[in-house]
Amino acid sequence: MDVIKTALVTGGNKGLGFEMARQLAGRGYKVWIGSRDRQRGEAAAAQLAAVGDVAVIELDVTNAASVAAAARGLAAETDHLDVLINNAGIVSPNDGKPSETAVDAIKSIFETNLFGVLQVTQAFLPLVRKSLSGRIVVVSSGMGSLSRLANPADSINRFGTWGYSASKAAVNALMISLAHELRGTPVTVNAINPGFVATDINDNKGVLTVEQGVRRAIELATMESPPTGGFFNEAGVEPW
Repeated sequence: MDVIKTALVTGGNKGLGFEMARQLAGRGYKVWIGSRDRQRGEAAAAQLAAVGDVAVIELDVTNAASVAAAARGLAAETDHLDVLINNAGIVSPNDGKPSETAVDAIKSIFETNLFGVLQVTQAFLPLVRKSLSGRIVVVSSGMGSLSRLANPADSINRFGTWGYSASKAAVNALMISLAHELRGTPVTVNAINPGFVATDINDNKGVLTVEQGVRRAIELATMESPPTGGFFNEAGVEPW
């Protein structure tokens, strides 16, 4: 009997996460949408019912008790997790120039974009390790590329949101370290830059569709022999 492939997508009730859940379900995966708001998660899962097997799990990535409860709940439903996509992320209206941005605003960004990814990954890693081909994908950003930030002519510098950039650069470092730690195991770890996708996080001002934004993430999550420790965009390799 074939083993059912399983996946968890944090922040899966809308935007990129919703599209990732949709595509994974369409490929036959049993998908759990991690949603801070259970009602919104259930509404999203209901929308995807016609596509495949999608359920919701209440998960606030910034709350250690919520993360632990979600991990226990998922372990009660499955004995392995093939795909973990750390998609949940935020921006802050109080982000800005390093000389002006309030420290509390930066702390709030890091709470979700870095520490949330860390504690979710730690909590669900035991289930991922039980997969014959575990895949961890982290949704990063081109704004976390130090090479691009160092180039004054690069378009990402016009945004001036250094806190968000710093959080994504930090999560890239986390991803690299985790990939090194898991070398020699069946688990691969990669980061993706979805590009400037039209979602709530940018008031739908992005120029790419969600389908374009998730293409690389889905590929790394489902391909038979993916690389590990890489940073990728839709076209190929994203510079560090």
